[in-house]
Amino acid sequence: MSFVVRAARSGDLDQIYEMAKLTGGGFTNLPADREALAIKLERSERAYAAVDAEPANDLFFLALEDASSGQIRGTALIFAAIGRRWPFYSYRISTLTQRSEELNRTFSAAMLTLTTDYEGASEVGGLFLHPNERAGGLGLLLARSRYLFIAMHRARFGKRVIAELRGVIDEAGASPFWDGLAGRFFGMDFREADAFNATHGNQFIADLMPKHPIYLDMLPESARAVMGVPHPSGRAALRMLEKEGFEMKGYIDIFDGGPTVEAEIDELKSVAESREGVIAAADAGGGWSCLIAHGFNADFRCCLGGVEGREDGVAIDAEAAALLGAETGDSVRYVAR
Repeated sequence: MSFVVRAARSGDLDQIYEMAKLTGGGFTNLPADREALAIKLERSERAYAAVDAEPANDLFFLALEDASSGQIRGTALIFAAIGRRWPFYSYRISTLTQRSEELNRTFSAAMLTLTTDYEGASEVGGLFLHPNERAGGLGLLLARSRYLFIAMHRARFGKRVIAELRGVIDEAGASPFWDGLAGRFFGMDFREADAFNATHGNQFIADLMPKHPIYLDMLPESARAVMGVPHPSGRAALRMLEKEGFEMKGYIDIFDGGPTVEAEIDELKSVAESREGVIAAADAGGGWSCLIAHGFNADFRCCLGGVEGREDGVAIDAEAAALLGAETGDSVRYVAR
């Protein structure tokens, strides 16, 4: 397999922009906006070049490249610490129980509360694979490479990590959740709001979003029905996140109502089960099928390959070594596929 995940560069902008146009909307972290993508790539290059040892407002942009052709076929993003530059808003679903002795009745009402509970958490997002490449384990490689990057740069991330999945959007590009709630306060449809958020940030939410709890019974059934439900194209991504150790704790996206899942970074499967080893040889003929990562910051690369344990280190297969740019004596981090 000739695919490798690497740090994205400003020179990838044209290809990433063409791919962003295939997302179908509602994909805030990968907007089909050339200028917004250029800003993200520049921000990412600054983060790779930094030497900060603590969580900061860093964005790491990863690209899946077909090394045989040089084509970019997927993207993935990691945010080191959200909510530091501007608030990171979520809706938390909770229940209020009240009792009337006079009526001898107890009432429980579900409600949405606007929160910034995830301030300081890390976030993984922007996972998109070209429609022609959704086979052969490339989605798994792209998604899990983020956790190996985090493990190899642990001091730059927080204790907790979240992922927001795109919510339900109809064929016309509208969001039933947005139309039933936030759209009533903003005077714009979902596509306009989503595009504005992707390019200008979400301060307008703080300015206009109602701050008081909202009772779910006051929302139309069309909005309630999609709360916490991922877009059909995101169901596989949700399953991968759950296998990694992510769980839903009652938080949803304020735009489309998609689910937000969270996990402790050190308990993620790819972090907890990954191991470091020194390359003793690049002649593995079998061994474990693994994700193998090598290099730090802008030199980070990750691919699928075979790993064999040996007395003096590990052996990886020659193709993986070439994709990683790794040689005998170099250190790699690997985890079973």
